Amino acid sequence: MVLVHRYQSEAVQANSRPNILRRFCQHAMALSFFLVAIQYTLHTALLTAQISPSFLRPDVVDAFLPIAAAIELKAIVSLGFWDQAHPAGAVMLFTVLITGIVCKRAFCGWICPLGLVGEYLYQWRIKWIAKPYPVPKWLDWPLRMIKYLLLAFFAFISLGMHPSNIPYYLNGNYHKIADIKTAWLFVNPGVITLSVLTVMLLLAAWRQRAFCRYFCPYGALLGIVSVISPFKIRRNTTHCLNERGDLNCDKCTRACPSNIIIHTANTIRTDECQACMRCVSACPKKEALGFRARNGWQLSSKQLLGLVLTIMFAIPLFAFLAGFWHSQTPNEVRMQLIQVMDYISY
Repeated sequence: MVLVHRYQSEAVQANSRPNILRRFCQHAMALSFFLVAIQYTLHTALLTAQISPSFLRPDVVDAFLPIAAAIELKAIVSLGFWDQAHPAGAVMLFTVLITGIVCKRAFCGWICPLGLVGEYLYQWRIKWIAKPYPVPKWLDWPLRMIKYLLLAFFAFISLGMHPSNIPYYLNGNYHKIADIKTAWLFVNPGVITLSVLTVMLLLAAWRQRAFCRYFCPYGALLGIVSVISPFKIRRNTTHCLNERGDLNCDKCTRACPSNIIIHTANTIRTDECQACMRCVSACPKKEALGFRARNGWQLSSKQLLGLVLTIMFAIPLFAFLAGFWHSQTPNEVRMQLIQVMDYISY
């Protein structure tokens, strides 16, 4: 941040350049996840080789266990039972939910590295095949429902578990190495896994942010909770050029990666809005469009970035200080379970 402030000071001083701030945040978070992935891979590889690592396992990877995290939250609420194997999963799920409640789907638009990967795939495709291939409306709606079906499936598995069975599951061997079992799907993928990944990659190249729009259950969950978010993209018709009889400005709509019709709406309530601020950046009249609450409070791109990062780091830091972050499963237990991983099932 010091280097950016010194050499690219305009990036952190300009309220009117949300695209610069968003790209910086996305790439910084992607780099962080990449470093975490390296640490986790080395840690797991040493465990597989029956060597106890001298460095800690990065517990933030538990964020990729949404089913286990939902079960953990249910255990906390219904039983007062705090999981010790993957506590960071529940913390991260709670954290992401708070971002959706406070500032809509800003996690998707500003933080998620998978969304950034999808953007690069789409840009690579249009570089070589510039012709647009829009998704037909009759196909777009059914595809959008896939992420909600996945969310419903995961909710049925996690929240449908009887409370009396939750402690048994959370103390079981499967849960203790659930992260390794999940990672192994990508290390040694089968035909089904490869087929699903191929379809997702092709759709990501076909349409901008296709993974977020069609497949991501986290996106579906955030889309639901974002309905109660006080901040939404709101249009001030007094300043909007589109309200003048001699103009028909739709730059905000054309800039939206989710194809939301913005230039004729007063408030964007759709679950597809990721608060990416592209529409605000594209608007030629800065007073006309903003990320505002109903009472007039407005968040600039810098304020939104600060709010999202504060939530994303403050809640895990509090959990860390409270002792509810690190996994309590010893390395020796993990090494033993890895040797019989193929025989451990849910």
